[in-house]
This record gives sequence, structure tokens and C-alpha cells, in this order.
Amino acid sequence: MIEGKLVNLRAREMTDVDRMYRWINDREVTRYLNMRYAISYLAEEAWVRASVEAPMGYERPGFAIETKHGQHIGTINFHLVTPEDRATSLGIMIGEQSHWSRGYGTDAMLTFMRFGFEEMNLNRIELTVDAANARARACYRKCGLTDEARLRQHRFAGGAYGDTVLMGILRSEWRRKSTETEGTR
Repeated sequence: MIEGKLVNLRAREMTDVDRMYRWINDREVTRYLNMRYAISYLAEEAWVRASVEAPMGYERPGFAIETKHGQHIGTINFHLVTPEDRATSLGIMIGEQSHWSRGYGTDAMLTFMRFGFEEMNLNRIELTVDAANARARACYRKCGLTDEARLRQHRFAGGAYGDTVLMGILRSEWRRKSTETEGTR
């Protein structure tokens, strides 16, 4: 388990399937994700089973996000880890809407980035975000990520094309931000 201030990141378990199935089929939760189509329970169960049966490793680490009280509220993972480049792409979903805008996503991001930079020896973490997702972009900026590129009309959703923003943070930037944060406590 990886401990944050508000959350703990733990291995996913088969007992998480019901919640994850509910979240992945909730249009409000997946509004800004690349999830267009409904997922069957069997498909979600197979995905979770595959992620819990294989030992977690460097190539694709992923965790359940839990509050300090043990409530499973989301997931976070790295995709496409490239050891040669020491770079990865990050994905996060806070599925429990009652926990939105309360700092849990920010703490999960900071905790996971600390794991990536300190334990996995990453040099770069990036993610893409729908340009219209102001809440997520504010969270990512608070975590130290900066806008690096704008992919114009990259995503079609709700009958319209929208932009996608590529955001990233380098290990040196993360260290500087961590040092500044520690100095203000």
C-alpha cells in the first residue's frame, strides 16, 4: 500500500468489480474519458481479473484509490511505461461523485507521482485531458503538471469536436514543487 494524506493506493481486488462496473457505466463519471460504449459486467470483471491475477510490475502499475477510512473511490494507473525513456502516461478516475472536488484526486495524483519518481525512477509523467474539463485541469496544475500541447478537434463527444490538452511534469519540476510544498508547512 502507498500512503498519501487523504488516500491510500492499494492493489485492485475482485471485490472492487461491482463499484468499477457502476463507475465505468455512469455517463457523468466517464463524460471526459475515452469511454463511449457501455461495458458489460462480464467484460469489466474480466478486465479486473486480468489486472489482479498478474503480478503488478514496472510496465503497467495500477492501484485502487481508497480513503483513509477504507472506502474505494477510484482507480489510478500508468500506461505505456517506457523504461528506456523513463516516461509514462497517467490515468485517474474518481468514480464516487460524492468525493469529487474534495482533494482526493489531488492527493492520489501527488501520491502516485511520488511513487513514480521515487520508486520507479521515472523522469517524465504525462496525461491527456479534455480541454473542457476545467476541474481536472485545475487539479493537474495544482499537482505541478503544465500544458505542453493542444490537440485541436481531437475528440468527438456530445455531437461536437473538442480539444485535448497534453500536460506533463518532469522529475526536476516535481522535485522543485515538492521542496516548495515542504517549505510552506
